[in-house]
Amino acid sequence: MINLAIVGATGMVGRTFLQILNERNFPVKNLYLFASAKSKNTKLTFNKKEYTVKELTRDSLNEKIDIALFSAGGEISKKFAPIAKKNGVIVIDNSNAWRMNKNVPLIVPEVNPEEITNHNGIISNPNCSTIQSVLPLKPIDDIYGIKRIVYSTYQAVSGSGVGGIQDLEEGIDGNPPKKYPHPIAFNCLPHIDIFMDNGYTKEEMKMINETRKILNKKKLLVTATTVRVPVRYGHCVSINIELEHNFKLETLINELENFEGIKIMDNPSTNTYPTALDVEGKDEVYIGRIRRDYSLERGINLWVAADNIRKGAATNTIQIAELLVKRYFNK
Repeated sequence: MINLAIVGATGMVGRTFLQILNERNFPVKNLYLFASAKSKNTKLTFNKKEYTVKELTRDSLNEKIDIALFSAGGEISKKFAPIAKKNGVIVIDNSNAWRMNKNVPLIVPEVNPEEITNHNGIISNPNCSTIQSVLPLKPIDDIYGIKRIVYSTYQAVSGSGVGGIQDLEEGIDGNPPKKYPHPIAFNCLPHIDIFMDNGYTKEEMKMINETRKILNKKKLLVTATTVRVPVRYGHCVSINIELEHNFKLETLINELENFEGIKIMDNPSTNTYPTALDVEGKDEVYIGRIRRDYSLERGINLWVAADNIRKGAATNTIQIAELLVKRYFNK
Protein backbone atom coordinates (compact mmCIF):
# COMPACT_ATOMS: atom_id res chain seq x y z
CA MET A 1 0.00 0.00 0.00
CA ILE A 2 1.21 3.45 -0.96
CA ASN A 3 1.24 6.77 0.87
CA LEU A 4 0.17 9.08 -1.95
CA ALA A 5 0.04 12.86 -2.29
CA ILE A 6 -1.69 14.97 -4.94
CA VAL A 7 -0.41 18.51 -5.50
CA GLY A 8 -3.05 20.56 -7.30
CA ALA A 9 -5.85 18.36 -6.01
CA THR A 10 -8.69 20.80 -6.67
CA GLY A 11 -7.85 21.42 -10.32
CA MET A 12 -9.38 19.68 -13.32
CA VAL A 13 -6.62 17.07 -13.55
CA GLY A 14 -6.29 16.72 -9.77
CA ARG A 15 -9.95 15.80 -9.41
CA THR A 16 -9.59 13.37 -12.30
CA PHE A 17 -6.63 11.77 -10.49
CA LEU A 18 -8.99 10.86 -7.66
CA GLN A 19 -11.58 9.42 -10.02
CA ILE A 20 -9.07 7.26 -11.90
CA LEU A 21 -7.22 6.11 -8.78
CA ASN A 22 -10.56 4.80 -7.57
CA GLU A 23 -11.45 3.20 -10.90
CA ARG A 24 -8.10 1.40 -11.13
CA ASN A 25 -8.07 0.31 -7.48
CA PHE A 26 -4.70 1.97 -6.89
CA PRO A 27 -3.27 0.71 -3.57
CA VAL A 28 -3.60 3.89 -1.48
CA LYS A 29 -2.82 3.59 2.23
CA ASN A 30 -2.76 7.26 3.20
CA LEU A 31 -3.83 10.10 0.92
CA TYR A 32 -2.63 13.69 1.21
CA LEU A 33 -4.27 16.45 -0.84
CA PHE A 34 -2.61 19.83 -1.42
CA ALA A 35 -3.54 22.97 -3.33
CA SER A 36 -3.09 26.74 -3.20
CA ALA A 37 -4.14 28.88 -0.24
CA LYS A 38 -7.40 29.85 -1.93
CA SER A 39 -8.41 26.19 -2.23
CA LYS A 40 -7.42 25.00 1.24
CA ASN A 41 -10.17 23.36 3.33
CA THR A 42 -11.96 22.21 0.17
CA LYS A 43 -13.60 18.83 0.77
CA LEU A 44 -12.93 16.07 -1.76
CA THR A 45 -14.09 12.46 -1.71
CA PHE A 46 -11.98 9.42 -2.51
CA ASN A 47 -13.10 5.82 -2.08
CA LYS A 48 -16.21 6.98 -0.15
CA LYS A 49 -14.09 8.91 2.36
CA GLU A 50 -13.97 12.69 2.66
CA TYR A 51 -10.60 14.46 2.71
CA THR A 52 -9.74 18.07 3.49
CA VAL A 53 -7.37 19.82 1.09
CA LYS A 54 -4.42 21.48 2.79
CA GLU A 55 -2.41 24.46 1.62
CA LEU A 56 0.85 23.48 -0.09
CA THR A 57 3.85 24.78 1.86
CA ARG A 58 7.52 23.85 2.13
CA ASP A 59 6.65 21.59 5.06
CA SER A 60 3.74 19.81 3.34
CA LEU A 61 5.94 17.17 1.77
CA ASN A 62 7.65 16.23 5.03
CA GLU A 63 4.97 13.58 5.56
CA LYS A 64 5.89 9.94 4.97
CA ILE A 65 4.87 10.07 1.32
CA ASP A 66 5.97 7.48 -1.23
CA ILE A 67 4.68 9.02 -4.47
CA ALA A 68 3.40 12.53 -5.24
CA LEU A 69 1.35 13.38 -8.32
CA PHE A 70 1.90 17.01 -9.33
CA SER A 71 -0.55 18.96 -11.50
CA ALA A 72 -0.30 22.53 -10.31
CA GLY A 73 1.71 24.22 -13.06
CA GLY A 74 5.37 24.53 -13.92
CA GLU A 75 6.38 27.10 -11.32
CA ILE A 76 4.96 25.05 -8.46
CA SER A 77 6.72 21.95 -9.81
CA LYS A 78 10.05 23.74 -10.11
CA LYS A 79 9.79 24.94 -6.52
CA PHE A 80 8.30 21.93 -4.73
CA ALA A 81 9.37 18.85 -6.70
CA PRO A 82 13.02 19.17 -5.52
CA ILE A 83 11.78 19.53 -1.92
CA ALA A 84 9.73 16.37 -2.26
CA LYS A 85 12.62 14.55 -3.90
CA LYS A 86 14.94 15.57 -1.04
CA ASN A 87 12.44 14.04 1.39
CA GLY A 88 12.52 10.72 -0.44
CA VAL A 89 9.27 11.21 -2.36
CA ILE A 90 9.07 10.11 -6.01
CA VAL A 91 7.40 12.89 -7.98
CA ILE A 92 5.40 12.34 -11.17
CA ASP A 93 5.00 15.80 -12.66
CA ASN A 94 2.31 16.76 -15.14
CA SER A 95 3.79 20.15 -16.09
CA ASN A 96 6.41 21.16 -18.64
CA ALA A 97 8.95 21.98 -15.93
CA TRP A 98 11.14 18.87 -16.17
CA ARG A 99 10.23 17.18 -19.46
CA MET A 100 13.37 18.05 -21.39
CA ASN A 101 15.75 17.67 -18.44
CA LYS A 102 18.22 14.97 -19.47
CA ASN A 103 18.12 13.46 -15.96
CA VAL A 104 14.32 13.17 -15.87
CA PRO A 105 12.60 10.35 -17.78
CA LEU A 106 9.60 11.28 -19.95
CA ILE A 107 7.30 8.28 -19.92
CA VAL A 108 4.31 6.88 -21.75
CA PRO A 109 3.96 3.42 -20.14
CA GLU A 110 2.89 1.60 -23.32
CA VAL A 111 5.84 3.11 -25.23
CA ASN A 112 8.92 3.35 -23.00
CA PRO A 113 8.20 1.68 -19.61
CA GLU A 114 11.86 0.71 -19.26
CA GLU A 115 12.65 4.37 -18.48
CA ILE A 116 11.07 3.94 -15.04
CA THR A 117 14.43 2.67 -13.76
CA ASN A 118 16.22 5.86 -14.82
CA HIS A 119 14.43 8.27 -12.51
CA ASN A 120 16.31 10.29 -9.93
CA GLY A 121 13.28 11.18 -7.84
CA ILE A 122 11.35 13.03 -10.57
CA ILE A 123 9.47 11.59 -13.56
CA SER A 124 7.72 13.70 -16.20
CA ASN A 125 4.36 13.13 -17.80
CA PRO A 126 4.46 14.29 -21.45
CA ASN A 127 2.30 16.86 -23.17
CA CYS A 128 -1.26 15.64 -23.78
CA SER A 129 -1.04 15.68 -27.57
CA THR A 130 2.37 14.02 -27.52
CA ILE A 131 1.08 11.14 -25.38
CA GLN A 132 -1.67 10.15 -27.78
CA SER A 133 0.59 10.59 -30.81
CA VAL A 134 3.52 8.44 -29.72
CA LEU A 135 1.33 5.39 -29.07
CA PRO A 136 0.81 4.65 -32.77
CA LEU A 137 4.25 6.00 -33.67
CA LYS A 138 6.06 3.47 -31.48
CA PRO A 139 5.03 0.22 -33.25
CA ILE A 140 5.38 1.89 -36.64
CA ASP A 141 8.89 3.11 -35.85
CA ASP A 142 9.96 -0.25 -34.40
CA ILE A 143 8.98 -2.11 -37.56
CA TYR A 144 9.32 0.34 -40.45
CA GLY A 145 11.45 3.19 -39.11
CA ILE A 146 10.14 6.76 -39.14
CA LYS A 147 11.92 9.35 -41.27
CA ARG A 148 9.66 12.38 -40.79
CA ILE A 149 6.49 13.38 -38.91
CA VAL A 150 4.04 16.21 -39.62
CA TYR A 151 1.59 16.96 -36.79
CA SER A 152 -1.59 19.02 -37.13
CA THR A 153 -3.58 19.11 -33.89
CA TYR A 154 -7.17 20.00 -33.06
CA GLN A 155 -7.10 20.56 -29.31
CA ALA A 156 -10.01 20.94 -26.90
CA VAL A 157 -10.42 24.01 -24.70
CA SER A 158 -10.11 21.91 -21.52
CA GLY A 159 -6.40 21.75 -22.35
CA SER A 160 -6.34 25.38 -21.15
CA GLY A 161 -8.07 24.48 -17.89
CA VAL A 162 -11.28 25.93 -16.54
CA GLY A 163 -10.59 29.27 -18.23
CA GLY A 164 -10.67 27.68 -21.66
CA ILE A 165 -14.02 26.03 -21.03
CA GLN A 166 -15.42 29.29 -19.69
CA ASP A 167 -14.27 31.18 -22.79
CA LEU A 168 -16.07 28.66 -24.99
CA GLU A 169 -19.29 28.69 -23.00
CA GLU A 170 -19.32 32.47 -22.56
CA GLY A 171 -18.42 32.94 -26.22
CA ILE A 172 -21.42 30.92 -27.35
CA ASP A 173 -23.51 33.57 -25.59
CA GLY A 174 -21.59 36.32 -27.39
CA ASN A 175 -19.35 37.43 -24.54
CA PRO A 176 -15.70 38.41 -25.21
CA PRO A 177 -12.86 35.99 -24.34
CA LYS A 178 -10.80 36.25 -21.17
CA LYS A 179 -8.40 33.33 -21.65
CA TYR A 180 -7.71 33.45 -25.38
CA PRO A 181 -6.63 36.36 -27.60
CA HIS A 182 -9.60 35.79 -29.93
CA PRO A 183 -13.06 34.21 -29.53
CA ILE A 184 -12.95 30.42 -29.49
CA ALA A 185 -16.69 29.84 -29.95
CA PHE A 186 -17.40 28.99 -33.62
CA ASN A 187 -13.70 29.55 -34.33
CA CYS A 188 -10.27 27.87 -34.59
CA LEU A 189 -7.11 29.43 -33.18
CA PRO A 190 -3.75 28.32 -34.65
CA HIS A 191 -2.10 29.47 -31.44
CA ILE A 192 -1.51 27.33 -28.33
CA ASP A 193 0.88 28.70 -25.71
CA ILE A 194 3.30 31.54 -26.52
CA PHE A 195 5.08 32.19 -29.82
CA MET A 196 8.79 31.43 -29.90
CA ASP A 197 11.51 33.30 -31.81
CA ASN A 198 11.49 30.59 -34.50
CA GLY A 199 7.83 31.25 -35.35
CA TYR A 200 6.56 28.07 -33.70
CA THR A 201 4.47 28.13 -30.55
CA LYS A 202 5.74 26.61 -27.33
CA GLU A 203 3.11 23.85 -27.66
CA GLU A 204 4.42 22.95 -31.10
CA MET A 205 8.00 22.78 -29.84
CA LYS A 206 6.85 20.59 -26.94
CA MET A 207 5.46 18.04 -29.38
CA ILE A 208 8.58 18.13 -31.54
CA ASN A 209 11.10 17.77 -28.72
CA GLU A 210 9.10 15.35 -26.59
CA THR A 211 8.49 12.99 -29.52
CA ARG A 212 12.24 12.84 -30.15
CA LYS A 213 12.95 12.14 -26.49
CA ILE A 214 10.28 9.47 -25.98
CA LEU A 215 11.19 7.61 -29.19
CA ASN A 216 14.90 8.11 -28.41
CA LYS A 217 15.59 9.64 -31.83
CA LYS A 218 17.33 12.98 -31.28
CA LYS A 219 17.57 13.86 -34.96
CA LEU A 220 14.09 12.76 -36.02
CA LEU A 221 12.49 15.21 -38.47
CA VAL A 222 9.31 16.53 -36.83
CA THR A 223 7.15 19.58 -37.47
CA ALA A 224 3.87 20.64 -35.90
CA THR A 225 0.97 23.10 -36.11
CA THR A 226 -1.24 23.12 -33.02
CA VAL A 227 -4.77 24.50 -33.16
CA ARG A 228 -7.33 25.20 -30.44
CA VAL A 229 -10.85 24.25 -31.50
CA PRO A 230 -14.29 24.84 -29.91
CA VAL A 231 -14.53 21.39 -28.31
CA ARG A 232 -14.78 20.83 -24.55
CA TYR A 233 -12.88 17.53 -24.19
CA GLY A 234 -10.83 15.35 -26.53
CA HIS A 235 -7.77 16.23 -28.59
CA CYS A 236 -7.47 15.06 -32.19
CA VAL A 237 -4.23 14.89 -34.17
CA SER A 238 -3.66 14.41 -37.88
CA ILE A 239 -0.30 12.66 -38.26
CA ASN A 240 1.50 12.38 -41.59
CA ILE A 241 4.42 9.95 -41.44
CA GLU A 242 7.22 9.24 -43.91
CA LEU A 243 8.72 5.80 -43.33
CA GLU A 244 12.18 4.41 -43.94
CA HIS A 245 10.93 1.06 -45.28
CA ASN A 246 8.11 -0.22 -47.47
CA PHE A 247 4.94 -1.44 -45.79
CA LYS A 248 1.73 -3.29 -46.45
CA LEU A 249 -1.18 -1.24 -45.17
CA GLU A 250 -3.10 -4.23 -43.82
CA THR A 251 -0.06 -5.46 -41.89
CA LEU A 252 0.60 -2.00 -40.44
CA ILE A 253 -3.01 -1.69 -39.29
CA ASN A 254 -2.77 -5.11 -37.61
CA GLU A 255 0.35 -3.96 -35.74
CA LEU A 256 -1.49 -0.90 -34.49
CA GLU A 257 -4.53 -2.95 -33.50
CA ASN A 258 -2.40 -5.30 -31.40
CA PHE A 259 -0.53 -2.52 -29.58
CA GLU A 260 -1.50 -1.90 -25.96
CA GLY A 261 -3.74 1.12 -25.41
CA ILE A 262 -4.84 1.54 -29.04
CA LYS A 263 -8.33 1.07 -30.44
CA ILE A 264 -8.89 1.09 -34.20
CA MET A 265 -12.07 2.85 -35.31
CA ASP A 266 -11.79 2.99 -39.07
CA ASN A 267 -14.44 2.13 -41.66
CA PRO A 268 -14.98 4.82 -44.30
CA SER A 269 -17.90 2.92 -45.85
CA THR A 270 -19.94 3.51 -42.68
CA ASN A 271 -18.45 6.94 -41.81
CA THR A 272 -16.67 5.35 -38.87
CA TYR A 273 -13.73 7.26 -37.40
CA PRO A 274 -13.02 8.61 -33.90
CA THR A 275 -14.26 12.05 -32.91
CA ALA A 276 -13.71 14.10 -29.78
CA LEU A 277 -17.15 13.08 -28.51
CA ASP A 278 -16.34 9.40 -29.03
CA VAL A 279 -13.23 9.47 -26.82
CA GLU A 280 -14.52 11.60 -23.95
CA GLY A 281 -14.24 9.65 -20.69
CA LYS A 282 -12.09 6.89 -22.20
CA ASP A 283 -8.48 5.92 -21.54
CA GLU A 284 -7.59 4.38 -24.88
CA VAL A 285 -6.14 6.17 -27.90
CA TYR A 286 -8.44 5.81 -30.93
CA ILE A 287 -7.17 5.75 -34.50
CA GLY A 288 -8.98 6.10 -37.82
CA ARG A 289 -8.61 7.47 -41.36
CA ILE A 290 -5.61 5.15 -41.80
CA ARG A 291 -4.46 5.48 -45.39
CA ARG A 292 -1.43 5.69 -47.63
CA ASP A 293 -0.08 9.12 -48.51
CA TYR A 294 0.33 8.79 -52.27
CA SER A 295 2.43 11.94 -52.46
CA LEU A 296 5.27 9.97 -50.82
CA GLU A 297 6.95 6.71 -51.73
CA ARG A 298 6.47 5.42 -48.17
CA GLY A 299 3.91 7.69 -46.52
CA ILE A 300 0.93 7.13 -44.27
CA ASN A 301 -1.78 9.29 -42.67
CA LEU A 302 -3.40 8.69 -39.28
CA TRP A 303 -6.20 10.44 -37.39
CA VAL A 304 -5.66 10.04 -33.63
CA ALA A 305 -8.14 10.99 -30.91
CA ALA A 306 -7.97 10.74 -27.10
CA ASP A 307 -9.41 12.29 -23.95
CA ASN A 308 -6.84 14.96 -23.07
CA ILE A 309 -7.73 15.08 -19.38
CA ARG A 310 -7.64 11.29 -18.92
CA LYS A 311 -5.03 9.59 -21.13
CA GLY A 312 -3.49 12.94 -21.99
CA ALA A 313 -2.89 13.79 -18.33
CA ALA A 314 -4.36 11.95 -15.33
CA THR A 315 -4.49 8.36 -16.60
CA ASN A 316 -0.97 8.41 -18.01
CA THR A 317 0.34 9.83 -14.73
CA ILE A 318 -1.35 7.08 -12.73
CA GLN A 319 -0.09 4.43 -15.14
CA ILE A 320 3.43 5.71 -14.39
CA ALA A 321 2.65 5.42 -10.68
CA GLU A 322 1.54 1.82 -11.26
CA LEU A 323 4.91 1.10 -12.88
CA LEU A 324 6.61 2.49 -9.78
CA VAL A 325 4.48 0.35 -7.47
CA LYS A 326 5.28 -2.77 -9.47
CA ARG A 327 8.99 -1.98 -9.63
CA TYR A 328 9.74 -0.61 -6.17
CA PHE A 329 6.91 -1.24 -3.73
CA ASN A 330 5.53 -4.72 -4.43
CA LYS A 331 8.26 -6.57 -2.58
